[in-house]
Amino acid sequence: MSTTLVQNAAVLDPIAGEVVPDQSVLAVDGQIKEVGSTREVSASNTDRVIDVHGQTVMPGLVDGHVHVYFQSLDLPLLQSWLPSYLVPKAVRSLEDMLQRGFTTVRDTGGADFAIAQAVEDGIINGPRVIYGGTALSQTGGHGDGRQRGDSSHNDCCRCPNIARIADGPDEVRVAARDVLRTGAHHLKLMLSGGVSSPTDSISSVQYSDEEISVAVREATAAGRYVTGHAYLASAITNALDLGLRCIEHGNLIDDTTIRKFVEKDAYLVPTLVTYQAMDEIGMQIGMTAGSHAKNSEVLDAGLSALEAAYRGGVNLVYGSDLIGEMQVRQLDEFAIRSEVQPAIEVIRAATTTAARLLGLEGRIGVVEPGAYADLIVVDGDPIQNIDVLTHPERHLSLVMKNGAVYRDRL
Repeated sequence: MSTTLVQNAAVLDPIAGEVVPDQSVLAVDGQIKEVGSTREVSASNTDRVIDVHGQTVMPGLVDGHVHVYFQSLDLPLLQSWLPSYLVPKAVRSLEDMLQRGFTTVRDTGGADFAIAQAVEDGIINGPRVIYGGTALSQTGGHGDGRQRGDSSHNDCCRCPNIARIADGPDEVRVAARDVLRTGAHHLKLMLSGGVSSPTDSISSVQYSDEEISVAVREATAAGRYVTGHAYLASAITNALDLGLRCIEHGNLIDDTTIRKFVEKDAYLVPTLVTYQAMDEIGMQIGMTAGSHAKNSEVLDAGLSALEAAYRGGVNLVYGSDLIGEMQVRQLDEFAIRSEVQPAIEVIRAATTTAARLLGLEGRIGVVEPGAYADLIVVDGDPIQNIDVLTHPERHLSLVMKNGAVYRDRL
């Protein structure tokens, strides 16, 4: 049995929205056993005692939208990489995420059971990976990365891919069952045009009602859910009516869509930092002029959409969606969202609300008995100053996942 006592802490409770001083947290075999005042919580024969000297202990962060295999905006270059080159880059990406304080991530296109298992087995030091396998896309949709003159098909079943093409209800059914067969936690559908895809427009609506319904039926039968990439209000409203539980991005939502989110108790994962980063440096790292122009279509609308969704009571989850070299900006989403949301609401998006979406409520996103011992220690109070979370080189003192310490600067 392994025990760790974290003492003299100010514990951030995302549910209550407060920081409680003079607390200790006892972790046993990777799980939180006790939380209480430093005078009351103690343990004999503790393997390790960590005195945080009054700094803030809070739940490990959750990023609800990452792509561990999407390691370059230069799509032809990305497609030329062998798995033996791409996978080590993905491993380094996961290691870096953990060092930023993310102890759980949800991959929404690409990550598979193998890389998730490698993290779980301790082969890779990274956050817990909640994976959805390859996303499903129609031909010419957001998940079709082929250039106009490319008629080839990548049928390598063991090569890392972000998405797979499935056209028509029968192909969608087969593809959905195949992705779910691998243990995927969710299915993802490309429902409208995207920034990085070379042959569609932001305004294109993708997948028919019948195709979407088939995917929802298959996911529901397997006890999973469907999330969808979408910007357009009409596409999102329709998808929610057809049973999707979650929408990624949603930059172009309207009041009708917001009411639909609330009616269906669905989740929205805005990813504002990726549009900002692509606007600033995308062209320098392989982004095409066409994709850069499409990025401009959704960049300015994102923050106002987030504010409207927040004021409308939508379930909001933290997501970054950063690609390749841009992943160093993963924490900047906190600063962007805090322009229109209170800091505690942004923190909840990266803790308790994310936990509900992932089906891990009470296990991640909280510092309480029964949860995984996923903890970070920051020098400052993020509720009063969200910037404490955006500068790990100055403020992030410790990262613990499942009771094991991966960063210690105390």
